[in-house]
Amino acid sequence: MLTLALVWGILAIAGMVVAFFPCLGSLNWLNIPFSGVGLVISIIAVATSKEEKKGGGIAGIVLCAIAVLLGLIRLIIGGGVA
Repeated sequence: MLTLALVWGILAIAGMVVAFFPCLGSLNWLNIPFSGVGLVISIIAVATSKEEKKGGGIAGIVLCAIAVLLGLIRLIIGGGVA
């Protein structure tokens, strides 16, 4: 589950980078919910893991949170959110 959290975070960041290109900002409308689900999955993975190494799950939390926050900022600046 921790690996899934890390992979989900990497995909969320990749979607955010693509959405920063001009004319592709509306992709944030898909990427923000995707990142939000990834954030929830990452938190659950870290909370329920009994392993000592939780680095992948924590990285997933950070990556998904960055994707959500920067995606929202991009939507606000681009006029996608009033």
